[in-house]
Amino acid sequence: MKTSEQDLPIIDCFGDYCPVPIIRIQEQLKTMQIGESFVLVCDHSCVVSNARNTFPDEKVKLEVIEPMNGVWEITVTKLK
Repeated sequence: MKTSEQDLPIIDCFGDYCPVPIIRIQEQLKTMQIGESFVLVCDHSCVVSNARNTFPDEKVKLEVIEPMNGVWEITVTKLK
């Protein structure tokens, strides 16, 4: 797994359609401690909306940026 500029692990989901990125988020969350974060990078906008619908705000914090057209970076932080 790569790391981002903030030294966060990166999960590369380029070319992966849902539900693959959501499953990868779920798998990563199982191994994390509260307060830890990682970045999921994807190129399908449906991943952003599906992640927001799948993970409740009180358990997971999602921060989404689009650093270039058609590429999203979702920083996922485990809250509970």
